[in-house]
Amino acid sequence: MFLPKYPDNPTPSSAHTHAPTGPAPVRRGLPSLPIDQKTVVAVLVGGVVLTALLAAVAITAISVAVAAVVLRSLLRDQHRR
Repeated sequence: MFLPKYPDNPTPSSAHTHAPTGPAPVRRGLPSLPIDQKTVVAVLVGGVVLTALLAAVAITAISVAVAAVVLRSLLRDQHRR
């Protein structure tokens, strides 16, 4: 009941066959890069360091923004009195 029903595949006629016109294109693979363990470790350490620096900058920016809002509130209260 749940099995798919595929249509019958007729045999191809000779009118629809195409002869190759030339040599098949050559597929070139990517050049192999020698990657050793030191390179992987250096990339991982660099990523961790950059992530830590980005987090430190974000935390510093948030704390400066909070301090600016508090100081603005304090100065506004001083100015009203």
